[in-house]
Amino acid sequence: MSIAELARAELRALQPYRAAQQVESTIRLNANEAPWSSCADRFRRPLNRYPEIRPGSLAQALGAYFACDPSRLLVTRGTSEAIDLLIRAFCREGIDNIVTTTPTFSMYGHYATVQGAAQRTVETLPEDDFEIDVDAVLEACDEKTRLIFICSPNNPTGTLVSRPALLDLLARRGDRSAIVVDEAYIEFSGEPSAVELLDRHPNLVVLRTLSKALAFAGARCGTVMGPVEVIRILNAIQAPYAMSTPVVECVEDALRSSVIDEAQGRIAEIMAERERLMTAMTSFHFVETVWPSAANFFLLRVDKGDAVIRRARDNGILLRDFGDSLPNCVRVTVGSEAENDRLLELFAEIDRGKS
Repeated sequence: MSIAELARAELRALQPYRAAQQVESTIRLNANEAPWSSCADRFRRPLNRYPEIRPGSLAQALGAYFACDPSRLLVTRGTSEAIDLLIRAFCREGIDNIVTTTPTFSMYGHYATVQGAAQRTVETLPEDDFEIDVDAVLEACDEKTRLIFICSPNNPTGTLVSRPALLDLLARRGDRSAIVVDEAYIEFSGEPSAVELLDRHPNLVVLRTLSKALAFAGARCGTVMGPVEVIRILNAIQAPYAMSTPVVECVEDALRSSVIDEAQGRIAEIMAERERLMTAMTSFHFVETVWPSAANFFLLRVDKGDAVIRRARDNGILLRDFGDSLPNCVRVTVGSEAENDRLLELFAEIDRGKS
């Protein structure tokens, strides 16, 4: 059975919005558009005209970048929209559920709540470096589990799910659930993407983004990749003209080979800075634990986490407080070399007990 059969029955037959036809070098009197361009319009495609309902050239470029057939890919407004679309497509209100690990990215549970779907969580343990237990994930599932979200590398822990563990989960759960692997940070891991498994595992869905490694968070562009039948359903429920013309053009520019080559160099720099920072953190007495990370951030446990967060903020440095779910835990994003030096100087001051 295709995992598309797990989607809501009323959506499996849903057809996407039929937009006004777009044909080059014609007089367009069919879409209620303005016939003039604004004096502020500085884009290659005029903004008085609607963009493509789905950006075909951008899908081709993203397919080439992520090594995925464009027919198995939907361009989304970041991976957050992809998560929302998947939960809306697969989960019936008050009936179906999703399974996630904890701690993990909070938006899985957020969109489940919006949809009226239950969230079942499987705890991962700090003493085990937050490693995912496949047996525990499978035990949390029942016949109404439509989606299993695996964030790899995981936010906020930095944990990378091993390929054997992922293959085990895919094989043992089969077509009873879609396994959604969120790879927002995969470029910083040095490991291959799960995209290469799509052809062999019809229950796999992969999320990727340009926000992190390509430094395009402000453009809000991501992708969801999976079986053609699933992509068709998601396409039918996504808003028409979801990607604006300025975003399409700037992302097309970001996918030029010269820009990608530069990004690869930047990724290597971030990975080196991550290791430098994490090594330095072990020398501070108030830092109790530095967990391993495969992302562009890492997680710390410190003495008096609230005080550390406050002291950093007072010195113009913002860190992420995870004390609500992980007592005294702080997530540190790897910045530029100069920014990281400032953080280390501040931590040295804290360690010396300066006020």
